[in-house]
Amino acid sequence: MPEPANEPANDTDRSEPTGPADPTAPARQSNRTGEPSPAAKLLRFQQPEKTLRYLGELSDDRLAGLFGLDGDTYRARLRAYDDQVRETAAGLLEDPSFAERVGRLPFRPGQLVVALGESTTADRLSWCEVLRHLLPEDVRLVNLAVSGLTTTQALAQLPQLSRFRPDWILCMIGANDTQRLGRSPGAPGTRLVSAAETERNLHALRALAAPDAADRWVWLTPSGVDQARADSYPHFLRAGIGWAAEDTDGIADFLLGRPEPTVDTRPVTAGLHIDDGVHLTPEGQRAIAVALVDTLTDHTPPGVTTDHTPPDAATDHTSSGVTTERTPPDAATGRTALVAPVEPVPSRAVAS
Repeated sequence: MPEPANEPANDTDRSEPTGPADPTAPARQSNRTGEPSPAAKLLRFQQPEKTLRYLGELSDDRLAGLFGLDGDTYRARLRAYDDQVRETAAGLLEDPSFAERVGRLPFRPGQLVVALGESTTADRLSWCEVLRHLLPEDVRLVNLAVSGLTTTQALAQLPQLSRFRPDWILCMIGANDTQRLGRSPGAPGTRLVSAAETERNLHALRALAAPDAADRWVWLTPSGVDQARADSYPHFLRAGIGWAAEDTDGIADFLLGRPEPTVDTRPVTAGLHIDDGVHLTPEGQRAIAVALVDTLTDHTPPGVTTDHTPPDAATDHTSSGVTTERTPPDAATGRTALVAPVEPVPSRAVAS
């Protein structure tokens, strides 16, 4: 998804409170429409430490300055985002059936899960951050998503990914490829990355990103577009860019046709976009987290399913210590299910 950093202020932004902002409530910084202000979007979606690695480790105070904040306010707002996703996870776990499914997720103690993607995943309120608080503490999750990333740019990140040697990869990317340049009413514009190149890049990511995690790759489709909002969003109109729902649908259809487990995020996020029509509300992010858990357990076949039977001679003992079994592709879907013996594990978030 696009980088909110490119959005200039407009007249509606002047309705921001003029007094001191509440540093612990970043999600409530909004204009009169109730949408997040440009300043709040910047902090929510942008993580300069991921894109300025050549500068070495950046202190909180230096990062705060990039957002026009002092260090204490910056840290307080980050804590507020973390508190918000922690509360979301705790609320989900209040549902006993959902908590039981979380306990059957196939991530094993000591494993490393890496998320790849763009702003939908880089979002400090993202499905990935909700998942972090659903997982037990002995399962590590690293979020490598970068706002604005295309599949071509993601290929350039492969050396960084290889250093992590992840056990699982959750990949949600492709929406930025469908950005259309020169789009305006009556003019469809030109895709930033062609459909053919996007498919080539997705193939390459899957083949090259983590050979050791070949059986533990999960796709998440782009979340789709609220076409009316995207077409009327002032910043997109001013920049001459836009999105077309059929483009993101094309990527989703491609991913759903692959053999790996794929979460179709479009149905669960419909109507859950913020004012630009492409980024999601916290409720949309929550919906993706639920859909992911459903796909990775036997609650919603096909996809990754769990098996409580002990391993036998037919299983494949991988180098990471995970015992898996590849089942034949389903005749109707062409998908291959990944079966992993799972014992329920406690989640990190605890509902109060």
